[in-house]
Amino acid sequence: QVQLVESGGGLVQPGGSLRLSCVASRSIFDGYRLGWYRQSPGKQREMVALIAGGGSTVYSDSVKGRFTIYRDNAKNMIHLEMNSLKPEDTAVYYCNSGVIFNTGIWEAGKYWGQGTQVTVSA
Repeated sequence: QVQLVESGGGLVQPGGSLRLSCVASRSIFDGYRLGWYRQSPGKQREMVALIAGGGSTVYSDSVKGRFTIYRDNAKNMIHLEMNSLKPEDTAVYYCNSGVIFNTGIWEAGKYWGQGTQVTVSA
């Protein structure tokens, strides 16, 4: 069964840190570009960070310098280290596999995890 399972969300104060993790089925991990997306109430889902099979990364401007994405190939996992969190980072964070670059934009793949809630609040 092909799946992505996220973990690590929670409630954190502004300025705090969290680490999200996603374990993927091997068939959608090796050689795939994976990424983190997020969605807040009333907003469209947006790309947060991507990592290619070779390790190259892409970040949205809103998280650049604060978030770090990395992968553990031995465990079929990717992680998102989130520092200096802000209330506007509050969202459900989703893991995605199969991201491609098409006509100038990053397109999410068809494989999604169930999401994990991140809430940044005092």
